[in-house]
Amino acid sequence: MLKIGPLSFQSRLLLGTGKYPDFSTQKQAVEQSATEILTFSVRRMNIFEKNQPNLLEELNTEKYSLLPNTAGAKTAEEAVQTARLARSSGLCDMIKVEIIGCQKTLLPDPVETLRASEMLLEEGFIVLPYTSDDVVLARRLEELGCHAIMPGASPIGSGQGIINPLNLQWIIEQTSIPVIVDAGIGSPSDAALAMELGADGVLLNTAVSGAKDPVKMAIAMKKAIEAGRLGYEAGRIPKKTYATPSSPTEGLISG
Repeated sequence: MLKIGPLSFQSRLLLGTGKYPDFSTQKQAVEQSATEILTFSVRRMNIFEKNQPNLLEELNTEKYSLLPNTAGAKTAEEAVQTARLARSSGLCDMIKVEIIGCQKTLLPDPVETLRASEMLLEEGFIVLPYTSDDVVLARRLEELGCHAIMPGASPIGSGQGIINPLNLQWIIEQTSIPVIVDAGIGSPSDAALAMELGADGVLLNTAVSGAKDPVKMAIAMKKAIEAGRLGYEAGRIPKKTYATPSSPTEGLISG
């Protein structure tokens, strides 16, 4: 079970709601993924325009938890303002802090992320900061009191998968709060690897919404995350330089 602050979830897949080819595909993918947490950009969602198609209006709020993010914010103050807007709209007290520091790479700004997280924690939000795979920053955010850490596997939307598994493993090993791998996941194997490393969950969007068949990919990601988690809990065999026979050699007929 995935626990984020006071909240508990059966699914370890967090799904984004942007960039789908059409509203129907988006809705089907969400349903088939079995996710319980949906994330979206507050600044890009028509939360006040009832004449516009809005996935949120179609959701059973008892089934899904909403994770609005602060995408578009460039400073801590802008991120806090966006979070307050989401809260005032009655969406959720949970917020993903996303402050981009480089427009070419879309890597997060570590200084502003740290500042925003501290400010939002003081206001009682459930805070999940999106970061690079910075081991020290992850520790600092946990010390602040963040409820989860969301390190990127690779640049947002790149589909490159996990570029630096060692850093992710270090973050997971030193962190007592949930680690949710976010950004850059491209295939089910990427998601499974994140879980095999010991991640508590995976957040993805483009890997599903940009697939040739988003609905099938949503199902694939669901199963990959489940398989990866089971593999982690089961404990893989150690890697060896040489072969080891899988059948016993005692009692073989010789002659």
